[in-house]
Amino acid sequence: MKKDLTKIIEQYSAEKGALVPLLQAVQKEIGYLSEDAVKLISRAMMIAESEIYGVATFYAQFRFSEPAEHTIKVCLGTACHVRGGETILTSLEQELGVKVGQMTPDKKFEMERVACVGCCALAPVLVVDREVYGRMGSRKVKVVLKRYE
Repeated sequence: MKKDLTKIIEQYSAEKGALVPLLQAVQKEIGYLSEDAVKLISRAMMIAESEIYGVATFYAQFRFSEPAEHTIKVCLGTACHVRGGETILTSLEQELGVKVGQMTPDKKFEMERVACVGCCALAPVLVVDREVYGRMGSRKVKVVLKRYE
């Protein structure tokens, strides 16, 4: 396992009902919920692995595979859709050679579509990691990607 999760697990293992905060803390530490992490949590909290997966899969925030170095979120809310969000998405797919929900082979980028990022005045918008890029156009996609190479 990438990092030692023992200290994190110990902080929560005595608390009944602390599974979700524990899963959040583990994911924050290593970026996702690995099989090894789930096994450690299961032993420490005396909860079946299947129950942990049941809870974690209920919430969209948890992931079970290692994330890419950079996550690109393309907003397709009403304002972004009307102002060309689909075009931005298509440009990214062409530029990266992957579809929404996929990761580039070098694990540099993964792409998601989101319903709204709350920046309607800047539409169309894409977010790379936590950086918001507004008033996007097809030509700007290459410029934004170059910042992360």
